[in-house]
Amino acid sequence: MAVNTQDRTPRHQPPLPARPVLPDLAAARRRGPTHAVDAAWQALHLRWQWHHETHRARPFPALLPLWEAAAAQPRLRRLYPFTSHYTLRFSSTTTFPWTPQAGLIEPLHNGRFTVRSCHPSAVVGEVGNAEDAVALLLDLLPADSDPVVTSGQEDA
Repeated sequence: MAVNTQDRTPRHQPPLPARPVLPDLAAARRRGPTHAVDAAWQALHLRWQWHHETHRARPFPALLPLWEAAAAQPRLRRLYPFTSHYTLRFSSTTTFPWTPQAGLIEPLHNGRFTVRSCHPSAVVGEVGNAEDAVALLLDLLPADSDPVVTSGQEDA
């Protein structure tokens, strides 16, 4: 029986993109809360962009469009962004323990987004795009004042 050698040739796969060099969050925290917030936003963008590029072949939550929509909002840009289990969250402190603000956004595998409140964690809504999810989250922030980022207990 003849063996088809074409079946044994390895499939050519493009190389994975290099892991990004993330900003030094510890150094940013030493410079102050505003620097820590900026570094965290930059780190999230680089990390999620890398995940998007490396996971094109399999479904992955829409993290990059969510970051872009949230980053476009000045009120959210003043908060420290962090993720947990593919949810985007915001804190008024730059170190653990976090002081969550407003709520969280969870990108779903079907392309939709769920918005939950912080306390108690209840579903506020499910929407079809990142911009609408961010708008729902902004509605959960107090309207009378912009959030102020402060250092956490570890920074005091």
